[in-house]
This record gives sequence, structure tokens and C-alpha cells, in this order.
Amino acid sequence: SAVYANEYPKFNNFTEFSFIGRSNVGKSSLINSLTKRKNLARTSKTPGRTQLINYFLINDKIHFVDLPGYGFAKVPQAVKKNWGKIIEDYLTSDRKKIVFLLLDLRRIPSNEDMEMLKWLEHFEIEYYIIFTKSDKLSNNEKFKQLKEIKKKLVFDNEDVFFYSSLKNTGREELLKFIEEKTQNYE
Repeated sequence: SAVYANEYPKFNNFTEFSFIGRSNVGKSSLINSLTKRKNLARTSKTPGRTQLINYFLINDKIHFVDLPGYGFAKVPQAVKKNWGKIIEDYLTSDRKKIVFLLLDLRRIPSNEDMEMLKWLEHFEIEYYIIFTKSDKLSNNEKFKQLKEIKKKLVFDNEDVFFYSSLKNTGREELLKFIEEKTQNYE
């Protein structure tokens, strides 16, 4: 775990796949699902539990990076402000990274989500969107919800991932994508 750049693990040219999103969107659960390790990344029903940058070395060749969530969390305003600085310092660091922005499929992207997207684009950070909690909606509800989301966010369904940590839906597609990206960076 780290807070400051000088605490980040030695890079060793590993590819970093960073997971960012609102508090309680499922970042830690997704990492646990991908690795098939139930308690690798700490999860909680209470928003704001991840307060540090947590690194996980996977198969001696990539890092998964669990970043603190932004948005709703029952923590003091000063703590939220510090999280913003921690996230900003990490994202603007010169580490080789691909960012996955997690969005809850059941929710319209918040202003904070939209700010994060603008921020990633402004700093030309390679990112991909993962819609989490896809198991919580029926196919009909998903269709309606995507229609609403697309009023605020432009994307093609083929360019995003749909994931359920509970059912591991989307796991194979995301792992294949990560493997391909890892080979591109070697």
C-alpha cells in the first residue's frame, strides 16, 4: 500500500492496471473476482474503506492497482480532499498504466464520474470503462439503462466491459483483454 509516489513499489517495467471509480462501485470486488481470491482486496458495504493505493502483483508480470473511491463516503471532507490528491498524484505519475473506470450500471454517471473522464482524457491516460453490477438488472432493464446513460456518455457497447463480481460475468473477456494489453507492453 502507498500514499506518496516514493512509496509506490519498484516498477520493473510491469504493466499496471488501475481501477478507479466512485466509492462502493465494486473496485475491490472486481479485483477479487479477477484473481479468484475472495479476500485479496478488502471489501466493505460501507463506502470509503479503500483509503490507500493498494498494489497487487499478479503472476510476477502485472500490477493491479486498487485506488481510493471518490464521491459518497462517510468520511471527513479533509480526508476526501486528501484522497483526491492521492489519486491525482498517482494518475499523473510517469508509471506505465492502463486505467479502468468503473461505473455502476444501475446509475447514471455522476458529475464526479464525468469529471474523472474529462481528467483522464485531458492527461491522455489510456482508459476503458467497466460497467459493474451488471447482474442486478434484467436484459430489458439494462437496455433501458444504457439508453439513459448514453444521453450523458458517448460509447459503443463493444468498447466497454460489463461485469458482475457476484457471478463473474465478463471475467473471461476482461482477463483476455488484460493479457493482450500486457503482451503489447512487453
